[in-house]
Amino acid sequence: MHKIPVTVVTGFLGSGKTTLVRHLLQNNQGRRIAVLVNEFGEVGIDGDILKACQVCDDDDPTGGATPNILELANGCLCCTVQEEFLPTMKELLKRRDQIDCIVIETSGLALPKPLVQAFRWPEIRTGATVDGVLTVVDGDALARGQVVGDLEALEAQRQADDSLDHETPIEELFEDQLACADLVLLTKTDVITEESCDRVQRWLQQQAPAGIKVVPCHHGNLDPNILLGFNAAVEDDLDRRPSHHDHEEDHDHDDDINSVCIELEQSFDPETLVQRLQALVQDEDIYRIKGFVAVPHKAMRLVLQGVGQRFDKFYDRPWRSDEPRRTRLVFIGHGLEQASIQQRVAVDSAEPLVV
Repeated sequence: MHKIPVTVVTGFLGSGKTTLVRHLLQNNQGRRIAVLVNEFGEVGIDGDILKACQVCDDDDPTGGATPNILELANGCLCCTVQEEFLPTMKELLKRRDQIDCIVIETSGLALPKPLVQAFRWPEIRTGATVDGVLTVVDGDALARGQVVGDLEALEAQRQADDSLDHETPIEELFEDQLACADLVLLTKTDVITEESCDRVQRWLQQQAPAGIKVVPCHHGNLDPNILLGFNAAVEDDLDRRPSHHDHEEDHDHDDDINSVCIELEQSFDPETLVQRLQALVQDEDIYRIKGFVAVPHKAMRLVLQGVGQRFDKFYDRPWRSDEPRRTRLVFIGHGLEQASIQQRVAVDSAEPLVV
C-alpha cells in the first residue's frame, strides 16, 4: 500500500498553529485527516479547541475507542517519541485505509528535526512519509521583537558573530524551525502596518533556506492544496536541513522552561481578566497563556489565547451539561510558580461562578 503523507506543523508558541490546523479540518475538501496534537503542559487546551471545531468526532467512526485527535501530553514530542509517538503511529497505520493524510501539530518548544528522524524507524518507514514541514511565524510578535528580539539587532549580531555563541535557546529553536521548513507561513499580518509586514517578510525570506517561500496567512485561511502535497520525503532530505543539534545525541530544553495550570471555580469578565493577565505578563517571564474562561451569564465557553501583551478570544461552543464550568488556564514560561500565578489571577475582584 502507498505511504500515508504526514504534514508537520511547527512554530513558536502563539504563532497560530492550532488556528491553521482547525481551518484545514474545516476545509478538508473531502480528505480524511488524522491529527496528532502534542501539548507542553498537563492540560490539553489545543486538543480541546480542535475537537470543538465541529468537524471531528470524539470517537473512532468505526466504533472503536481511539479518538480522531490523538493528543500527546507528557512533554515535547521530540523528547518522547520512543515512548508515546511510536505506538500512536502504529495504531494509525493499522487504519491506513481510513486515512488520507496525517497532520502533526508539534509543541511550540519542540524541535522538528528529531520528530522527522523518527520516520526512519522501520516500524514507520514502510507506512508513512513526511510530506512536508510547515513553519508558522507570528508576524505581529516578530515585528514587535517579542519572539526573537529586535530584528535589526539580531541581524547585526549574526553578521558580527558567525558562531552565534550568545543565542538563547528560543532563538536556536526559531532558526531550526525555519531551516527544516518546506513552507513558512507568516500569520497576523493584518494587525501590523504594511511597512512592518514587508520588513518582516523580507527578513524571513533571507533566513529561510533558498527556494523556500514565505506566505502570508490570515487566520489560518489557506487552500489545503497549498499546505499539502509537497511530496518532499523529508526524512530522506535531512542533510539539507541543518540544525543546531545535529552533533548532539540528545537535546535538552531549558530546564527552567515550564508550564503551570490553574483551575478556578470563578467566572471572569473577559476584558478585566485580560487586563489582569497583561499586568502579570509584565512581571513574570511568560511566553504563552491559553485556556478556557467561564464568563458571567454566558452559556458559551470562552477560548482565551495570549502571547506578550496581545490576547485573542472567542466563544467556541456552549458548556456541556456534564462538564464543570471552570476557568482553566495554562501558562508557559520561564521559572513559573503556580501558587503566585494563581494568587494574581484569582484576586477578590473575580466573580463567583455564575451558572
